Formats: sequence, structure tokens, C-alpha cells
Amino acid sequence: MLALRLTRSAHTAVQLRRLLVAAASAGTGFLLLSTLGHALGHPDPASSALRLAWCAVPLAATVYFAVAVARTDPGTRPRPGLSAIGLGPARLMAVSAATTALSCALGSLLALLVFLHLRGDLTGMPSDGAATDFLATGRPLPLPAALTLLALVPLSASAAVAVALRPREPAAGAARAGRTYGRFGAYRRTAVRESFGAYGRFGRQLGAAARGRRTAGAAPERDDTAEGVPGTAAGTEPADAGPAVPLTPPSGLPWGIAVLAVGLAVEAFASRTGGGGAPGDRPSALLGLALTAVGLALAGPGLTHLCGRLLQAVRPGALRLLAGRVLMTEATRIGRPLGVVCAVLSAAYAMASLHDREDAAGPLVVLGVLVVAGCTTATLLTAAVEAKQARAGTTAALRRLGAATGTLRRAAALRAGALLALFGPLTLVVAELSAWPLAR
Repeated sequence: MLALRLTRSAHTAVQLRRLLVAAASAGTGFLLLSTLGHALGHPDPASSALRLAWCAVPLAATVYFAVAVARTDPGTRPRPGLSAIGLGPARLMAVSAATTALSCALGSLLALLVFLHLRGDLTGMPSDGAATDFLATGRPLPLPAALTLLALVPLSASAAVAVALRPREPAAGAARAGRTYGRFGAYRRTAVRESFGAYGRFGRQLGAAARGRRTAGAAPERDDTAEGVPGTAAGTEPADAGPAVPLTPPSGLPWGIAVLAVGLAVEAFASRTGGGGAPGDRPSALLGLALTAVGLALAGPGLTHLCGRLLQAVRPGALRLLAGRVLMTEATRIGRPLGVVCAVLSAAYAMASLHDREDAAGPLVVLGVLVVAGCTTATLLTAAVEAKQARAGTTAALRRLGAATGTLRRAAALRAGALLALFGPLTLVVAELSAWPLAR
């Protein structure tokens, strides 16, 4: 009941994201049911199993999108005082998992109704045509098997949300590692020791703030003490600043490049073992595309961090410095969804060269591509909204220092342009390298 109340009282944007999760669940459920219908009409177990394996891609994309929506749901976010009324972190995690299960179950029910309608079980007028052989018209539909397949999306999504939002105990000493007490009991976020007479130089900080207010069109310089913009000392920040900018890139970049190379090698091997044919007849092509996608997803955070470093190269100004440090800070949050989007685009281009256009499963392939592309794009947009909410304090501090709104917008445009300049050609190169051996 609590999950239903929170779902009903949510904001319009939250309800829209949940409806998108339900739509993705409906598309994935229809693909699973079409696999069952194909198995009923074609007694070849190998072909049916391979079609079911292809459904793992939209299933993973739907679960990934459901987790991203659950992470940005303000209704199930822990707040002070909720534990006193029995809404601790564990209870809120259970509520979020239940809300995700409800959204996915709604989509699965919609997929079942559409599938039964196309079969003619509800209206008595089944759809005809060569492209509807996956409906198994005229054959009885095993209800337990259909319900089992439809339960995959709600169970997988709710389990993934429960794992992603589970309460985590802080490590030993972690509570005091990032926050210490300064003079007169003031909080500090780092363990940097102050020199004697530091408070005597407080007027210097007031002068810097006054200069920042006078320069209304400029962002803070490198030695300012704005939130989220560290000082000149590497890895340090002032008392009222946000999280420190990570100076070391994420560790997934070498692994991502290695997995990407292995995936391209597997695709090249697939072109030597047999050319042409539909994707269902090429198991090695499925493995190569999957490895290529995993490699791009692993390399995404590292490439985003590298993009932020390149923006700050060769005597950066305030605009490039601000844009680069924001990219370095948000490398993990933005980089992984961006890498997944690049992987989906490159895989879709490769499948377009591999897929036979006269195949009867063409509409199902289009539906699968739409589900995967829509889920990954929506996940990237959701991560961008989450990143904007996470740096709300940094933006407020920059505006207090005198940064104009136009400057912040230009920094955001610079970040978007830099990411497009790096990931756009990378996606095209990987797509061409993936499509060339598979089209032979």
C-alpha cells in the first residue's frame, strides 16, 4: 500500500519516467512472447533458444533503465527523520523495488493483452501475413510458460533495484576520513592542517569573493574556493566545497579497450566461419557484438575523464577549467551510460549489415532495436538529470561568487560538444569495424 501511495503522489516527471519503464517492459515482454510463439510453430530447439538469447539484450536494457529511474526517484530517497516512523533505508529500498515491480508488471500485462489480441484469442480475428508466424495462430498458448516469461522483467528489475539501492555499511574509519573538525569545532571535509594565523588572513577570502561578484560574466579562477572547484593544491578543497575532483581516471579504461579488441576479433572470426545469413544463424556474431558493447561500456567512464583532462590542457581559461573539472567529477555517472549508447548505436549499425531484409522476423528486430535504443537513451538523459541535481550546490556557489548564467550554460555546451567530438568518431569507427567483417 505504501508503494501505491508513493507512486500515486509522485510528480509528473517521475510518473513519466515510470510510464517509460512500463513501455519498455511491454516491448520486452512482447519479444519474449513472440519467442514462445515461434517455438510453438517451429520444432527446432536450437533456433528457438537462440531467439530467446537475443531477447537478453532488450531485457538487460530494460533492467538498466529501471535501475536508473529508481535511483532518481525522490519519493524513495532517504531523508532525516524517516527512520523514526519505520521508513529506514531498508524499507525505502523495498518500496522502490516494489514500485519498479509494479511498473514492469503493468507493461508485461499490456504485452500479454496485445499478443492475445494479435493471435485472435480476444476478438476471434487473428492477424494474417507472413510476418506473423511468431504468433502461433491456431495453436493453444501454454499459459504457465507465458506467465513465466512475462515474470522475467518484473523480477529481474526489482532484484536489480534492490541490489543497487541496498543499505551499505560504511567502512571502518570512513565516517571520519572525509570530515574532520577544524578550529572552534568547524567541520572540514579534508584532513589538511591549517597553519597558524590562517584566520587572520580571512580578509583575503572576502576580497576574492568581492572580486568574483564584480566580474559577473566570468567563472571562478583556479585558486577560488567555490564548491566543486578545488584549490591549487592537488586533491584538496576548502571547508565549504563539494566532493573533490578525482585526479586518477577510472580503472575500467584498459579493460574496456581489451574487451573491445576481443569483441572485434570474435566478429572477424565469425566472418571466416560463415558469411551472410540472419543474425539468428550466427551465434559467434552475437558473442562478438556483446563483447564490443561491454568494452565500450567499460571504457566510457575513462574516456569521459580523459575528455575532461583534454579540455584543461594548454593554459585553460575559466570556462574550459570549469567544464573539464565537471566532466572529471561526473566521469562515472555520465560515462557509463554514454558508453552504452555508443555500443548500442554501433551494434545497430552492424546488425543492419548482417540482417536479411527479407526475413519474416523483421518487425521483431525493429521492435528490439527500438526498445534497446530507447532504454539506453532514456538512461543517459536520466543520468544527466541526476548529475545536474548532484551539482546543484556547486552551481549555487558559483552564482554567489558572481558567475553569470550564460557562463554556466556555455560550460554545459562545451562539455556536450567535447563529449560529442570524442564519442562520435569513436562510435563510427567501432561501427565500421564491426560491420565490415560481418558483411563479408
